[in-house]
Amino acid sequence: MSQGHVTIDDRKESCILISVIAQGVTEAQATEYVDELEFLAETAGIYTNKKFFQKISKPDSKTYLGSGKLEEVRMYINANDIDLAIFDDELSPSQLRNIERILEIKVLDRNNLILDIFASRARTASAKTQVELARLQYLLPRLTRLWTHLDREKGGIGMRSGAGETQIEIDRRIIQDKISALQKKLKAIDKQKSVQRGNRGQLVRVALVGYTNVGKSTVMNMLSKSEVFAENKLFATLDTTVRKVVIQNLPFLLADTVGFIRKLPHQLVDSFKSTLDEVRESDLLVHILDIAHPNFEDHYNVVCETLAEIDKSDKPTIVVFNKVDAFTYTQKDEDDLTPVEACNYSLEDLKKTWMSKLNDTKCVFISAIDKGNIEEFKDVLYKEVKIIFQERYPYHNFLY
Repeated sequence: MSQGHVTIDDRKESCILISVIAQGVTEAQATEYVDELEFLAETAGIYTNKKFFQKISKPDSKTYLGSGKLEEVRMYINANDIDLAIFDDELSPSQLRNIERILEIKVLDRNNLILDIFASRARTASAKTQVELARLQYLLPRLTRLWTHLDREKGGIGMRSGAGETQIEIDRRIIQDKISALQKKLKAIDKQKSVQRGNRGQLVRVALVGYTNVGKSTVMNMLSKSEVFAENKLFATLDTTVRKVVIQNLPFLLADTVGFIRKLPHQLVDSFKSTLDEVRESDLLVHILDIAHPNFEDHYNVVCETLAEIDKSDKPTIVVFNKVDAFTYTQKDEDDLTPVEACNYSLEDLKKTWMSKLNDTKCVFISAIDKGNIEEFKDVLYKEVKIIFQERYPYHNFLY
């Protein structure tokens, strides 16, 4: 039986992925979402054995899937020795309990999987504290799952509640105390980081933002000539890294932030306040996109929506379309009148679509790996930082 949080060990576990194609979601979208869930599972060291989809108007409130589909899943699990089932949505405590009782294996939802990945990636005291806080906040309402074997135990004379309920209350108090202690610890860490940010002086601050695994750390390394950890896995970077960068004669601070993702658990957004403060306190955003990814337009919208949630200010932004070296498209015949899908536009055609309508946002197309078009990117970045610097120090003349 799962206990609210699964630690991924060195053994490669096998899983099935499960998604509901609800009203307003197309089959193509559902497939894309589950492909991303598979990448999350792979990042956690879990092998995906099979993907299950069910088309219904909305998830079942008790078991997420309909009874027939759930029985099909159960039979497949029994026949193929599956270790766990992962659902591409957040499951309620009662749904988790009901599903585990029927499937008789560990069950994770999307949020739990992301929390596990964050836990395995955390390196510093700050990141570890943030992840542990998010994990306990996720676990707290799901405590009833831990004590189902005590549900029928009754207390002695004069006791209205059973031992199971008593133990749940004890555990709830323990976790609430831990949450309170972690929140105090994070406040101290946030205060220390705020002092550190204040001590950086009045240099212009630039923050790299984007969907996870779009190449932010590679861009960071390229601009700062440092060795920030970069890997082709989701959430390779959790801790914010800040480096001083100089382009021509202009110094500024560059911060690499945690990658965003669709349905990022709100517990993580809340607990990673100090990381997101780098975004809030930045003067300029560099929004990096993986143009070779078939869903890069959706990723752009997810990041913009998340940024709007955490920072209401309208900061100047440079949009950097990275990985042009991996960009491919299928050229249509001249007499082919079928609609062109986004992934089949040429790069030049894409530049004429919505990309040309990003208000005053500067757009640059680069390859951080191959250093393609890096000089243009540096030139745009230099000009934007210079504008901010001159507004802050109108009488400083070393740039003129």
